This record gives sequence, C-alpha cells and structure tokens, in this order.
Amino acid sequence: MDFQDSFISKLILLFVMEKMEMPLTETTIIDICTNQNDWINYMECKDVLFQLLEANLIYCTKADDAEDSYRISIEGQNCLEHFYQKINQSLREQIIEYIKANRLHFKKSQEYIADYYRNNDGSYLLILKIRSNNQNYPTFEIKINTPSRQQAIEACKKWREDAHLVYEQVYESLLNFDED
Repeated sequence: MDFQDSFISKLILLFVMEKMEMPLTETTIIDICTNQNDWINYMECKDVLFQLLEANLIYCTKADDAEDSYRISIEGQNCLEHFYQKINQSLREQIIEYIKANRLHFKKSQEYIADYYRNNDGSYLLILKIRSNNQNYPTFEIKINTPSRQQAIEACKKWREDAHLVYEQVYESLLNFDED
C-alpha cells in the first residue's frame, strides 16, 4: 500500500464517520468498510483507524457496558472538508446511498444491546440494554431469566428490533401519572 492509497483510505473512513453522524464501534466500522462493502481491506481498515486516532482526526469514547466507540473530531472534519474531493465522486455517492439505506440498522445495533449467559442451573440470563449515543451507561437495562438457550437467542433478536417499544411501555407504565 503506498502513501496515496493510505491517504484515500483515511479519507474514506472519515467520510463514512461524518455521514453516519453517530459514534461507531470498531466492529461496525470494519463491517461497513470491509464486509458489507469493498471500500477498504480488513487489515488496512484496522491500521487506518489506529492512525486516525493517533493523529486526533477521530476520538474514542469509552463505554462501561459496551465496545468503545469512535467519532470524527473537529480536526477530522476540517481535514475532510479540505480533501473529500480526493475520494472518487462515484464512491462518495455509493457511501452516501449505503449510509442512507443502513443508518437505522447500525444505530439499532449499537444502541440496542442484547446478550445472554448460561446460569449454573442451566437457565439463561438475558441482559437487554438501550444505550444512548451521548451516554456511557445504559438508559434502560433489564435482566430476565429464560429456561432455554433458544428462548434467549429469540429474545435477543426480538430485542434488537423492538427495544424502543418495550422501553415506551415501561416508561408509560411507571412514569405517566394521571394528575388529579
């Protein structure tokens, strides 16, 4: 990889991060740029992410309950503003279209966290969370025991789609008081 390729790869990552308009985990960044699309190869993507962080063009937010997230910094926005045209226009359009079509999916996958663990008695503990972009702690968290692994897997899938509805119902039930 020569300097020019590395420079373009950095710009691509900055462009993706700017257009997503939300913090992204390393896993999500790699998924978007390498697995879902062929914009950057896997090893280069990891290396470029580290270089952007080191150059303060992106910054990391540490989360207690989830993977660290990355966001474009002011310096990164300034750099992108000056050099974004170095990214081929058709690639810029492809990135914009991809992000428009998939932003909600990635937002859900990063904000609606679902995991399960096997208990000593053979049941499974579900840990379901909603994490806001601007917070390092969960906005909402619930723990539920299920008797089987299959139920835990299904509940995690359902959570990732319907977490906002569950939160709404709980919020309404607990905090929406009729004023007499």
